[in-house]
Amino acid sequence: MRHVPILLLSALALTLPGPARADVTLQVVGADEALQEDLTAASRLMAIEDPAALPAQDVIASARSDYSRLLAALYERGYFGPEISIRLDRREAADISPFRAPAPIQDVEITVTPGAAFRLGRAEIGPLAPGTTLPEGFAPGATAGTRVLRQAAEAGINGWRSEGHATAAIADQRITARHAQAELDAQITLAPGPIALFGPLIPQGQDRMRPEAIARIAGLPSGNRFDPDTLDRVAGRLRDTGAFTSVALTEGTLAPDNSLPIEADLVEAPLRRLGFGAELSSTDGVMLSTYWLHRNLFGGAERLRLDGEVSGLGGENGGFDALASAFYSIPAVLTPDTRLSFGVTLEHLDEVTFSVDSLDLEAGLEHHFSDHLSGSLFAELSYSQITDAFSSRDVTMLSLPVGLTWDNRDNAFDARSGWYVDSTLTPFALAQGSGGARFTADARAYMAFGQTGGTRLAARLQLGTLAGGDTSVLPPDWLFFSGGADTVRGQSYQSLGALQGGVQTGGRSFFGSSLELRQDLFGNFGAVVFADTGYVASGSYWDTGGSWQTGAGLGIRYDTPVGPIRLDLATPVGGADAGEDLYFYIGIGQAF
Repeated sequence: MRHVPILLLSALALTLPGPARADVTLQVVGADEALQEDLTAASRLMAIEDPAALPAQDVIASARSDYSRLLAALYERGYFGPEISIRLDRREAADISPFRAPAPIQDVEITVTPGAAFRLGRAEIGPLAPGTTLPEGFAPGATAGTRVLRQAAEAGINGWRSEGHATAAIADQRITARHAQAELDAQITLAPGPIALFGPLIPQGQDRMRPEAIARIAGLPSGNRFDPDTLDRVAGRLRDTGAFTSVALTEGTLAPDNSLPIEADLVEAPLRRLGFGAELSSTDGVMLSTYWLHRNLFGGAERLRLDGEVSGLGGENGGFDALASAFYSIPAVLTPDTRLSFGVTLEHLDEVTFSVDSLDLEAGLEHHFSDHLSGSLFAELSYSQITDAFSSRDVTMLSLPVGLTWDNRDNAFDARSGWYVDSTLTPFALAQGSGGARFTADARAYMAFGQTGGTRLAARLQLGTLAGGDTSVLPPDWLFFSGGADTVRGQSYQSLGALQGGVQTGGRSFFGSSLELRQDLFGNFGAVVFADTGYVASGSYWDTGGSWQTGAGLGIRYDTPVGPIRLDLATPVGGADAGEDLYFYIGIGQAF
């Protein structure tokens, strides 16, 4: 017997065909691309890469379920007379017994003949509550489909529920398909039911939360007329505490007195949370932050948060800065939408033109007017030890910041649409006898383009002005500077200020703008092109004697579960340092 060389055997093996790979094909006769995509998404068989790699029983089970899944998808689009054939190795799947499954299946052929798309003949639903708006497609002559029928029924029921009829439902429906005319007649009868009143809130599933605290936070208006928007707000209040990972409200059984109990199925969040953050800038150095949070200190969703931060490590601008703070808050004080907060902050700032050591005490109220609008009113007492070009001094200040915030962004960490506007007016009085007011505003807008929203435009506008108070006495961090990651990337941190009384320090007014074009690339990667502008003036109301600076650059984003990781490269394009340097910034989350 002669021995074949090993290399020859290897070469022969490479040329021999491997095991055949099974195919799954879907043919839709005379259909548009949209219907083809709907049927592909509905089919379980189309999700199988290689049927031969699965037991035949599993493939047969998927095929049998596909008959109903494909039929439902066709009915959604108004095809009520289709023909569906699913052949497994040239045998119709419906004729194959799952108890006598053949050998591994090699070929799967799905053929769908949709037939004519039906149109609505009669389209009737009633009675309807005043002001009910039906979908545009629910009208004689419009394309029929179970989707539009379902939407019409939901609109009718929701209309009655908005009027307090919590148990509104479909009393009768008559759907008739006239195949010869390719028309569908729909007659839907609604039963509004009686007007319901909110009954008691019945919490269940909680462990550490006190039931009376849950009821106070939820603020369910027992005895008032049922309203689904109110129910949504009740659930939102419970979620906003952060004490629960899951909140589900279920309507109970209507009582003889028409009161409707509401069951709250709750899952409590872990009591404690620990977080970390980091940013790196070529000029500002390293910023490290951490926090510890207790979500439910005494069983009433009271929150205690401790924060620590150091920044400027290894930076070129001043020394290092440090901050330590503690905040305690109690929800549902005065109203279910009002939170009472107390805080204390210790801060050390070592900047190029000044240094400050301060202690701040604050107490105040935060109120949610709606899902998007909130406001705050605080009283703050601060004591600062200041060294700058004016003097070394101690400053005591009482301030009353009043804030309003509008936020309807779809995602606070990586917005693709919506607006965010935060404004604060802070009247203040100094122990040295002078006083005034400081105003700041931060507005952001986001817009996505294209079918997938992969291209996005983000814009930001910042304003600040300070009126009153002796500049030589005021804390220097109350004045305005431009430059750095939060104002103008590509410019050194706080590199632009203004002359006050012949001394180079911050300005009394500030204007900043940022524009970013964000583009999804592949996988989790994205790219950004940006331009930032800053303006600082010595006067209080953006007078014409100020100075401008601008910066521009490119960035890379990588999406993670905690937000995108950000790397920005920027250079000055306007101002004293135009075109001279290249700065980089690394952090978590979008720049704004």
